[in-house]
Amino acid sequence: MLTIIKLLIKLYQRDRSLRRPYRVCRFEPSCSNYMLTAIDRFGYRGILMGLNRILRCRPGVPGGYDPVPDHFTINSAKAKKVK
Repeated sequence: MLTIIKLLIKLYQRDRSLRRPYRVCRFEPSCSNYMLTAIDRFGYRGILMGLNRILRCRPGVPGGYDPVPDHFTINSAKAKKVK
């Protein structure tokens, strides 16, 4: 099942790059790359992390560098404050 989800994300990335060759994501890495990395590290829980990241991608939220944390957390803002 995770393989299918990862394949769908990669198809989305390919389609997105054909329609918009320029960068439009406010975060680094992009939300789709973030979800792929989170799935690789945390399995099904990585999907929750990726969905949370997508929900944060809205006006009023500052973007910037936001890598996948080393440990599982839903709110990466809290994880940054701990460090």
